[in-house]
Amino acid sequence: MKSIKHVFIALTLVFTMALTACGTSTNNNSSTSGGGSSNNMKNFKVGMVTDIGGVNDKSFNQSAWEGLQRFGKDMKLTQGTQYKYLQSTSSQDYETNLNALVHTNYNLVFGIGYLMADAIKDVATANPKAHLAIVDSAVDAKNVASISFKEEQGSFLVGVVAGLTTKTNKIGFVGGVQSALIKKFEDGFTAGVKTVNPNATVMSQYAGSFAAADKGQTIASSFYSQGADVIYTAAGQTGNGVFTEAKTRKKNGQNVWVIGVDRDQYDQGLPENVTLTSMVKRVDNAVYKVSQMEMNGKFPGGQTLEFGLKEDGVGLAPTTKNISNDVLTKEKDYEKQIISGKIKVPQTDKALTTYLASLK
Repeated sequence: MKSIKHVFIALTLVFTMALTACGTSTNNNSSTSGGGSSNNMKNFKVGMVTDIGGVNDKSFNQSAWEGLQRFGKDMKLTQGTQYKYLQSTSSQDYETNLNALVHTNYNLVFGIGYLMADAIKDVATANPKAHLAIVDSAVDAKNVASISFKEEQGSFLVGVVAGLTTKTNKIGFVGGVQSALIKKFEDGFTAGVKTVNPNATVMSQYAGSFAAADKGQTIASSFYSQGADVIYTAAGQTGNGVFTEAKTRKKNGQNVWVIGVDRDQYDQGLPENVTLTSMVKRVDNAVYKVSQMEMNGKFPGGQTLEFGLKEDGVGLAPTTKNISNDVLTKEKDYEKQIISGKIKVPQTDKALTTYLASLK
């Protein structure tokens, strides 16, 4: 009887241990609600919230969405349920849209654009387990990854192209909302122009919006009327108006150019062929990389990731058919000098003044 009793006790212990092991295994495989890494692609979800320019702005938001689409397709995720975007029509939509994705258990949620920084901060504070990322700004929170770019480096290169291409020595810059971020575009561009063409004048004006194509066209009209033959636009959807004005003038026989931004905007200059080049800001690459880090359990929360020429974060657009071989050769030389550190491109008005003084 003692032997039978001992066997029964032993079997009971084994059965209890088996149940405990099964319960532990189930808990370890579950994904974290509202964020956190998940190596199970069936459960992984990543989303983004656009700025007011919209996902089809042919610029910044569109580049981010292209990166997310590429990631989703490569990882065999389902669009609409495992990766998607929510579009903002005003700044009041930012927090609502971010919360909509967080509260439906998206592992990672991107806010596209520095104007979303406050909303990202508020949502991150209210949802400490959520994983968020902000593009073009830095948010001090352990559950937020901040993504920035060295826009001044890519802008310097298109400035070199503009300075060597202009026939009138008058060049324009159209900005969206004036800020430290867009100043990086303007100052880097001016530095590039002046480095290769000290006789050139760079006219600058801000539209006060990233979604005002009519204002972009009005500013472009003014610049072209004053003799500018190249305009660089760093204004999101507002830049579409610059293209419209350039194409109208090209039809009327005026030889003018536009330098696009964020993505290769060669096609936007057709059929009149007004796109000289574009300063490509690889938001798509950054979104892809951070999404991949999240999926692999390596979310860079509390960190700022910076993408420059060296990291393939900025640069000249791949379409170069409107740039002469001589200009392209010189541009490549300046690219090497920036990567090596020989040239430190200015990011601010103060740094630009110092840089221009060093050229004399």
